[in-house]
Amino acid sequence: MSKYDMVVIGAGPGGYVAAIRGAQLGLKVCVVEREHLGGICLNWGCIPTKALLRTAEVYHLMHRAGEFGLKAETLSFDLDAVVKRSRGVAKQLNSGVGHLLKKNKVDVMMGVARLEGPGRVSMDGKVIEAANVVIATGARARELPGLEADGDKVWTYKHALQPKRMPKKLLVIGSGAIGIEFASFYNALGAEVTVVEVMERILPVEDAEIAAFARKQFQKQGMTILEGAGVKALDRSGKGVVATIEKAGKVSTLDIDTVISAVGIVGNVEDLGLEDMGVRVERTHVVTDPFCRTGVAGLYAIGDVAGAPWLAHKASHEGVMVAELIAGGHPHAVDPDSIAGCTYCQPQVASVGMTEEKAKAAGYEVKVGRFPFIGNGKAIALGEQEGMVKTVFDAKTGALLGAHMVGAEVTELIQGYVIGRQLETTEEDLMQTVFPHPTLSEMMHESVLDAWGRAIHF
Repeated sequence: MSKYDMVVIGAGPGGYVAAIRGAQLGLKVCVVEREHLGGICLNWGCIPTKALLRTAEVYHLMHRAGEFGLKAETLSFDLDAVVKRSRGVAKQLNSGVGHLLKKNKVDVMMGVARLEGPGRVSMDGKVIEAANVVIATGARARELPGLEADGDKVWTYKHALQPKRMPKKLLVIGSGAIGIEFASFYNALGAEVTVVEVMERILPVEDAEIAAFARKQFQKQGMTILEGAGVKALDRSGKGVVATIEKAGKVSTLDIDTVISAVGIVGNVEDLGLEDMGVRVERTHVVTDPFCRTGVAGLYAIGDVAGAPWLAHKASHEGVMVAELIAGGHPHAVDPDSIAGCTYCQPQVASVGMTEEKAKAAGYEVKVGRFPFIGNGKAIALGEQEGMVKTVFDAKTGALLGAHMVGAEVTELIQGYVIGRQLETTEEDLMQTVFPHPTLSEMMHESVLDAWGRAIHF
């Protein structure tokens, strides 16, 4: 029987970060992982998908070589090599997590953990005692009845990350970040892509104006976008797949060879002993307070298993917060509204805070600023003039309520507004900030100026 100050169940971006921070604070820490250090994000999500999307970006630019005075002829790709690079990137970082845990003297146990009572965790017959337990078990792909993945014709993100073949006609069900990223990747490599979204617009959590801009760009690239539509059935009896799609009361069929199901996630809450401990679970996610406490003394839940937003950086920050709380500190609670969301499609989409619609619905009188990429010198020089930066302010106080972007490198730009919100800056602070020239970040400044009718370059 082993005694620890903190046991972390799950070594994803929430779990391993919590373990390292706890060890840094002098706690005796153990982390239990059933599969891969780094979790889904590092091994099957955030990192390997970005490696694939980088390949797609380079391939897309190769086709545009003539615009830059270059010649690139007989363009092609090796799908196996593309996947091999992606898996190599994931493997490298997986090893890095192991090194970091060892460096910080965190005990790592590979196996399946279960709560056996207050301060008691069992793993493969072994009992681990801990003053505090952190559940960081993550989530997995949601599967709808009749649309279940088989790994052959119907894929989840795991199958899409290591495809056995290149799809020719691809149907993507769901247009959240996962669905749109895979749609973007396979479209760039030449697949005929159709995206079906049950909500009234794609990228439903994003600002409506930004989502509409992105949709037009996807359509220009050859994607077919069906909004307010649902896939009712998949007939796999033939060589390919026949999808039955309903939109506005009309039913049609679509012949494809491959389907990617990206209809959300469910928390990994099964077989953990949560019910026996009296932990509340709602819609497959553990219910917590703002400090990730479950209501059971010494038991915390962080990351995807604890609910939205389902983002690795949210999980990591919660892990740090919980470790500091356990060590006797007084950390700030994580504010979901101050966490940026990034989608690495082509063009990229990024946002933080309230959309214009939500701000108005919350009763704010708003001032909205916009600035297009076409008005920015660096964007034109890069050949990336399709995009927009949008900012939403409280008209009375000047507080930055939200920022929304679509275009090249916006997943890097968004952090400027994240810091601004964290520091509670106003429009005056942002207006008085000097942005370097020539950079894409100048559009952030111009968008703020535009909200008050002061934009210079548009």
